[in-house]
Amino acid sequence: MSRENEFYDLDSLRKASVPDLERIEKEKKSSFYSGLAIGVITVLLVVCSVILGVQLQQRYNTSQVQQIAVEDSFVDSDLMNKMQTIEAMIDYYYYLDEVAPETLEEGVYRGMMYSLGDPYSEYYTQEELSELMNQTEGIYYGIGAYIGTDQESTLPKISGIIAGTPAEEAGIRADDIIYEVDGESTYGYSISEVVSRIKGAEGTHVILTIIREGEKDFLSIEVVRRKVESPTVSVEMFEDGTAYIQIVEFDDVTKGQFESALETARSSGMNGIILDLRSNPGGNLSTVVEIARMLLPKGLIVYTEDKYGKRTEYTCDGTREIEVPMVVLIDGNSASASEILAGAIKDYETGTLVGTTTYGKGIVQQIIPMEDGSALKMTISSYFTPKGNDIHGIGIEPDIEVPFDAEAYHNSENPYDNQLQKAWEVLNEMK
Repeated sequence: MSRENEFYDLDSLRKASVPDLERIEKEKKSSFYSGLAIGVITVLLVVCSVILGVQLQQRYNTSQVQQIAVEDSFVDSDLMNKMQTIEAMIDYYYYLDEVAPETLEEGVYRGMMYSLGDPYSEYYTQEELSELMNQTEGIYYGIGAYIGTDQESTLPKISGIIAGTPAEEAGIRADDIIYEVDGESTYGYSISEVVSRIKGAEGTHVILTIIREGEKDFLSIEVVRRKVESPTVSVEMFEDGTAYIQIVEFDDVTKGQFESALETARSSGMNGIILDLRSNPGGNLSTVVEIARMLLPKGLIVYTEDKYGKRTEYTCDGTREIEVPMVVLIDGNSASASEILAGAIKDYETGTLVGTTTYGKGIVQQIIPMEDGSALKMTISSYFTPKGNDIHGIGIEPDIEVPFDAEAYHNSENPYDNQLQKAWEVLNEMK
């Protein structure tokens, strides 16, 4: 799809003299200027929480945070004057829709985070932060798909589908690249921004323009939004005593769900376990650590290091180490917290990894709440596996590589999961 021509009226811009701009600025009320100054200073005087997370965070109590003073700030009178001039020019010249002052203020905050060049660092309004917290509780209104970033195109892609949701019913698949949402390009948008455009009121429609491998043209898929309750853990017992447990993400509710699934499997005579982390985009660091403590021997689970070299370790006492053979399924959409668990299992040789190399997200984000209810999500450290491996941009390689046969799974009356079949064969050899 071609892009519309862009037109810059340079001649008119050259005719705007300094006295003109001074007159414009004098005519402009000072309300935005004072609000903008307060907003920028608020961004620079951020507050820090002690709880870490990987992609989504637990709730924060703002009374428990400390204010951080930023030395050698770039915010000075020249910067403020320039921003006021830009705001005045927008107000005087901009032809299309009128822009509210609060929209420009929000753009300043988002622009500061965008300038970091880090797709995982971004600004949340109070409403966006509230939605984020609701998602960690496993309930939201949308289509029921997990969204990540395609490393080659940098466009958003579907990293996983929740069973029984509008996304599955509409035929959306994992690895579908989202080219447009309701006819608007997704290029340059953060994951949070794409998610907010896909979500909406229950019963409304959203049209996704999809790039799918093997298709010669774009696919246009219309999906009806509805309330999505996402069970993050599912369990199934095979006749031979194998327990199949899938974790789709690591949310606040996941620890309890996994504990229940493991107890169900044990009470059903489990003699081996297949742990499916495919298309798991990650989640809370604290949650994956608690789950690792139900599986691993005594020792280090993961450790993080920040820009000052401070190391934080997360350990396991080994009292609940898994007592049966284990195979772990991974793929290119297994990211972040799921890589922490897979990496620790591989380092301790507690289980065998089957599938394809994981995504390679070895950095940690923290939600930093602001006094006005907004927040920053910022990359604050790297994490390392128990053996000290830095997997960022590299991923975790499986012990047994098995590419997924999408043709056999999606284009068959009896879907065949060749990776799961291989995991079952490997597990039976281990019993």
